[in-house]
Amino acid sequence: MHRPTAWVVLVLLFAGFCSGIGLLANARMAGGTLAPARWLDGEAGKTVNQALKLPLQPQVDAHVAALRYRLLGDAGPQVVLGCPGWLFYRDGLRPPVGQGEDAFAARVRLMRHWSRQLQAGGMQLMVVVVPDKSRIEQAHTCGLPYSGQARQRLGQWQAALDEAGVPTVDLLPVLGDGRVQGFFRTDVHMNRTGAQLAADAVAETALPLLGGKGTQRFEVSTADAPEPRMGDLIVLAGLEHAPAAWRPALDMEAPQTMVPVHDGGLLDDAPPVEVLLLGSSNSLRSLFAERLGNALGREVWNHSRDGGQFAGALLEAWPQRGQWPASLKLVVWEFSEMALSLPLTDEERAALADIE
Repeated sequence: MHRPTAWVVLVLLFAGFCSGIGLLANARMAGGTLAPARWLDGEAGKTVNQALKLPLQPQVDAHVAALRYRLLGDAGPQVVLGCPGWLFYRDGLRPPVGQGEDAFAARVRLMRHWSRQLQAGGMQLMVVVVPDKSRIEQAHTCGLPYSGQARQRLGQWQAALDEAGVPTVDLLPVLGDGRVQGFFRTDVHMNRTGAQLAADAVAETALPLLGGKGTQRFEVSTADAPEPRMGDLIVLAGLEHAPAAWRPALDMEAPQTMVPVHDGGLLDDAPPVEVLLLGSSNSLRSLFAERLGNALGREVWNHSRDGGQFAGALLEAWPQRGQWPASLKLVVWEFSEMALSLPLTDEERAALADIE
């Protein structure tokens, strides 16, 4: 009775094998792409996976994701559905298993070390942790479960900063008072309102460290009408190219620009850099760096990076600190709450080894 099924499976496997061989034979892969070293760092595997994609694979994936969302209420492995129209990052609710208290203690050691090193160089470190969207917009989670242990880490981290005497800003009461919506519905980041509240709170703590507000002015302009905005959680759910009726409604926001005003001509000297922002994607969205600069009256040197997790931007910039401007007074280190519960990265382990 199972023989017909077995033959069908064998035929499908053979067809898939032949198709894969054909795709690989016709793939244009640069020389050295499949070298042994490329297999060790995973780049060769990514190249092969890309070559094995069928011509209509993106369209098929989009339709499958749309059907999964509409019929099953499932947004994939990285995104979970809250109240209607609200998406949340799964790792923000229940981060992947890390090394528990050992990883947290290691990050406290790194924070203390970096703070001492900056103070020795005549600079001050200020730490800003952006609370997770699921915590701030808890009213829109509709009962999604979360990790209580991960939620406790933020309070433990703030206590460690206080003990080390490192200036910090607690954004929980700023963003979580319930009076405004501080995050996008379909994106993991702060919206314009949340970014402005956060920037104002950071500036309030930073200004005494800088000796008061500077004189730099910013020109702010806002579009007349709101426009649809493709949220990163919709992209992670595979619904970016799904029909509008088969995915959550997009957030609407009027585009805004914020640029420093220089009174001189093209050769006008820029004011000395006093603030360096080393952050995550939060510092690259919703004009957070520009809003912070406007509140400080100073242009902010933004060296943030996407996917920076706990200290990606800081570790990237740290080897070049000998070339930082002598005028630099304050380093603002920003990361998301979720990063406190992630496993240590290779770069963090290397930094710990250097300390030891």
